[in-house]
Amino acid sequence: MTSTYSEAASTAANYYDSDDADRFYAGIWGGEDIHIGLYESAEEPIATASRRTVDALIALIGQPLPLNEATTLRVVDFGSGYGGAARRLCSSTGIKVDAINISAVENNRHRMLNQEAGLSERITVHDASFEAVPLPDGCADVIWSQDAILHSGDRRTVMQEAARLLKPGGVMVMTDPMAADGVNADSLTAILGRIHLADLGSPERYHRWGTEAGLTRTAWHDRTAMLIEHYNRVRLELRRRREELESSITPGYLERMDAGLGHWVDGGQSGKLSWGLMRFSKPLN
Repeated sequence: MTSTYSEAASTAANYYDSDDADRFYAGIWGGEDIHIGLYESAEEPIATASRRTVDALIALIGQPLPLNEATTLRVVDFGSGYGGAARRLCSSTGIKVDAINISAVENNRHRMLNQEAGLSERITVHDASFEAVPLPDGCADVIWSQDAILHSGDRRTVMQEAARLLKPGGVMVMTDPMAADGVNADSLTAILGRIHLADLGSPERYHRWGTEAGLTRTAWHDRTAMLIEHYNRVRLELRRRREELESSITPGYLERMDAGLGHWVDGGQSGKLSWGLMRFSKPLN
């Protein structure tokens, strides 16, 4: 692990680099979109709902994606995971993506999937932290992030990096599991202990951090019910496939995951958590 990563970032990388985590996320989510889904029915597959979140964030960008290479839109993805969003974005031929992610295991799978899709020339995967992105100022039309910034030990710095990278007039679209406004870390000890964090962001904190960085929040769509639905669905899927999963994932990991998912469900149902879609814009001047 690179020593320049923050303690929180290093902890996240070590977790996602583990064989257990890689097999669980690839197996339960299908290895494409490892984030909270937008569900339309109780029977809907996790992967379908997760892909719907990607499409909802694409719509939140607020402009048509270029359909040819005459106009290129550059997207920087903060916490790109296995790259499902990057490949979906690149279904529009005028898109190029810089994928920023600290998990070597996820990045290796991401590059393999890009190669299989014929997208290696349009998606560059960087082994890097979104707390210190190795790209120049003003290079991005869009900053994209799904359920990743919670793992940062300094979310204010992440928002400053987003503002630094964006061109004037550019936008940031994101989701993140958060504390509800007014809820402090003492109320979230079970969740925070599981993911080794001191606290979470909140809608108002992200609003404030964005403003401090020079960004204007132009949309906030509260969809906290989907956080509850998603973690409950993943827990049910874990239990349904428990015997199968134990052939490749240690029982201890599955036990801890089951308990952790329960904490997220309980936190959401008790009004302590928040989740939704946000857009920030960088002023033209």
